Amino acid sequence: MSRSRRFLNERARGDGMKLIDERGKTSVLDHEISQLTKIRSNPHERMRHLLPGKGKEPVSSVKMLAAREGNYTGRGRFSSSDRCHLLSRYLPTNGPSVVDQMRSCAYVSQFSTDGSLFVAGFQESHIRIYNVDQGWKIQKDIRAKSLRWTITDTSLSPDQRFLVYSSISPIVHIVDVGSGMKQSVANVTEIHEGLEFSSPTYDYDNYTFGIFSVKFSTDGRELVVGSSDSSIYVYDLEAKRLSLRIPAHTSDVNAVCFADETGHLIYSGSDDSLCKVWDRRCFGTREQAAGVLIGHLEGITYVDTRGDGRYLISNGKDQAIKLWDIRKMSSNINYSPRPRSYDWDYRWMDYPEHVRNKRNPHDLSLSTYKGHSVLRTLIRCYFSPAHSTGQKFIYTGSSDSSVYIYDVVSRAQVAKLDYHQEPVRDCNWHPYYPTLVSSGWDGIIAKWEFSGTDTSPLPKKPLSRRWRQS
Repeated sequence: MSRSRRFLNERARGDGMKLIDERGKTSVLDHEISQLTKIRSNPHERMRHLLPGKGKEPVSSVKMLAAREGNYTGRGRFSSSDRCHLLSRYLPTNGPSVVDQMRSCAYVSQFSTDGSLFVAGFQESHIRIYNVDQGWKIQKDIRAKSLRWTITDTSLSPDQRFLVYSSISPIVHIVDVGSGMKQSVANVTEIHEGLEFSSPTYDYDNYTFGIFSVKFSTDGRELVVGSSDSSIYVYDLEAKRLSLRIPAHTSDVNAVCFADETGHLIYSGSDDSLCKVWDRRCFGTREQAAGVLIGHLEGITYVDTRGDGRYLISNGKDQAIKLWDIRKMSSNINYSPRPRSYDWDYRWMDYPEHVRNKRNPHDLSLSTYKGHSVLRTLIRCYFSPAHSTGQKFIYTGSSDSSVYIYDVVSRAQVAKLDYHQEPVRDCNWHPYYPTLVSSGWDGIIAKWEFSGTDTSPLPKKPLSRRWRQS
């Protein structure tokens, strides 16, 4: 065992954080992630000891700036943990200002990797790409092709040259973002190349195949897709063909993502209530999961990776986010959850009160976060940015029209953003600045920021609109 790993394990056992678990008992979060989070977001040890009032946290911004100018750490600059300690206290809770408003539900929100572009996908075949650096000016207005019901997902390539979008259809379309054409109407002003994810023998008009999740790999060479046929697909963009199909789950695969920059590991979440881990290096003649993450009582709506190949979070229809360490996954790949004993459909029914505090007896998750609502649609959740917060927070949309922010270690709800009048399906935090954008079924794209002042006048809420189902 390495010295750094041994140090983390000793620290985790020695000063774990007290929590109250779902059964009302005190538990200790002595897992490595609590220490990793602290290391990423605590000020430099030397700065804490030399500043007046040492040992008190958070260290004031003025004192940290004075320490930097006085070169207390011997570096003459902030470390990444100093920066995160400073920036993570300035949450994007002021506002919001309205970036855009459409007549149809907003389903997708996504910043580019460098934060210079923002993508919003709407129900009525519209996708808009905004140039953040130029005052949120619309850079590209896309009218989608072969739309069924809504845009289910979008993904920007790492080099920001291409965007892919999916719908309730077996085809993912790819758009050239870098072209000079502002209005991109599918196969009218620009070609939206179609990538086929089903056999050409299927009758498209009568086929119910749908794609719920699509993501680029870090190198931009592959796409991973989650579909309604319970499968995961990997598409090789250079070879222009499907390179892998995995019969992954027993129900719709609502969310997929690559675990890290290597592209070897894939995480998936399904309506069968399971998250699974897939290691492509270990695939032989039988394409089996490396392990199963058991804990949710209802279907998974989204998964997000921490980017380190170890940790991920999932949002579930059991009204909870769960934090996972894949090193604790079960090797029982044939595990089958018990069918529920009550009738419930999340699209139009409230979650039953008698199961709200029920716990899966085989729960393998590290921590559970509750308070938000996962109803009506596939609500998404994320880790906060590594650069500005050290991934100290988890945030999520909610069907009660709000955005919730939780502390990873303490599980406390640290902020709730109220403005929308209908469910917030997606939201995204700028990778570098304290800016968060929420997209609601009221068609509003709202921008939340830290204003730098003590006053944050809230704009008047829009009039309520008629509720839609998804």
